[in-house]
Amino acid sequence: MFQSELPRYLPTADELPCSDDTPVDNELQELIPGLLKSILQILWAERMDWFFGIDMGVYYHPEQPAIVPDGFLSLGVERLFYDEELRPSYVLWEEQVVPSFVLEVVSITPGREYTSKLDESARMGVPIFASNK
Repeated sequence: MFQSELPRYLPTADELPCSDDTPVDNELQELIPGLLKSILQILWAERMDWFFGIDMGVYYHPEQPAIVPDGFLSLGVERLFYDEELRPSYVLWEEQVVPSFVLEVVSITPGREYTSKLDESARMGVPIFASNK
């Protein structure tokens, strides 16, 4: 369960940007997370208690920008829908479940994969942070 010191007003997922709008610079950044999600959809087709997000903003504090991993897996949350629509972003104070796994496919142009994204994931309590390099 997600625990943090949060301000009194908490914006909803609909009020927050869903991405950082940073374009990918290598095909693997789309292929690897998509392949992993497809595998999970086959293996866990009957399960509805997991969610795999791709290039989706993960908000851990309303006063901080989202981290946007290439992919992430959360267990114990509804898989398909959020308020009868697709999730616009993943908001920890609404979901109450920290991702179990964060995937970063390192860019050709180095980004924040080994610095702030790794540190922010650790602060959230993500137990597994995986990268291809």
